[in-house]
Amino acid sequence: MTRNLTSLLRQKGYKLTPQRRAVINAIARSNNRITPAELYEKAHSEHAGVGLVTVYRTLKVLSDIGLICEMHGEGGSRSYLLRRPAEHHHHLVCSGCGFVVDFASCALNDLERRLVDSTGFVMEDHLLEFHGRCPACQKVK
Repeated sequence: MTRNLTSLLRQKGYKLTPQRRAVINAIARSNNRITPAELYEKAHSEHAGVGLVTVYRTLKVLSDIGLICEMHGEGGSRSYLLRRPAEHHHHLVCSGCGFVVDFASCALNDLERRLVDSTGFVMEDHLLEFHGRCPACQKVK
C-alpha cells in the first residue's frame, strides 16, 4: 500500500522527504481512522524529524488527491482513513469504539439535484456519515 501511495505522489510531482514517508507509512499501517495527533506520534516514533506541520501538510496533500477520507468527530475533531476502495463512499461510524464501515451504494442524486435547484449552489463534493453503535458495542451497556 505504501508503495502505491508514494508512487502516486511522485507522479503528481510531490517530494517524498523522509518525514513525509514516515507520515505515509504511519497512515498506511493504521487499520482504523487516525487523528492528526495519533498520526504525529506514530510518524515521530519512526522519524524524529517529523513535526505536526508536516503531518497536517501531508494530510492535506493526501486529501487533495483523494487518497484519504476526512471524518468528523465529536467537538469538531477530525480523523482520517485511507480511501478503500478508491471510489466515492460514505461511512457508518460506531460512537462506542470508533469502528468504521464504508458503504458506496446510496442514491443521493435526487437530493443533490433538489439542493442545487433550491439554493443555487454548485456541488463540489459531499460527506455523509451515520453514527450509531456496532453490534459488539450494543452488547456492552
